[in-house]
Amino acid sequence: MKRLLIALLFCVPMIAGATDTPQTPPPPAPTPRISIFSTTTDWAALTGLPLRQFIGKFSWTNSDVSRGLVMYYLDAFPCYGEADSVRIWLGPNKQSTGTLRLVCVHAPKTISFTWRNATRDADQAVSTGILNCPVTGEYELDIDISKCTRGPEWKEYK
Repeated sequence: MKRLLIALLFCVPMIAGATDTPQTPPPPAPTPRISIFSTTTDWAALTGLPLRQFIGKFSWTNSDVSRGLVMYYLDAFPCYGEADSVRIWLGPNKQSTGTLRLVCVHAPKTISFTWRNATRDADQAVSTGILNCPVTGEYELDIDISKCTRGPEWKEYK
């Protein structure tokens, strides 16, 4: 009798675990999202140089921008862009929106943007690649779009 009870006790969990409903596989692991933010490093403390604000002034012709050029400043030493002023739209007939404001330890010689051709009010979308631009000036940085060179397109990065 004792053996019968022990055998029944082992069978009950197996019967309770058996079901006709198929087991659903676990959901796939989420793809990590990467957020890109300006650096939080205190460059003034690390370099011993004071941070100063610089304003970007653009020059371009209609042939440089055709229907419009949306650019986002890419942070790079010695500068980082102020969060509300890194998107610039340049359009035909000297139309533009946005102001490039940078905080730097010294005036940069070159700066880089991500870019794409788009109209003024186009929503943020995937950009084309990198645009590298020489810069002149001190506190007012002069950026001539005709002197910028296109870097690799994003699809070329691996």
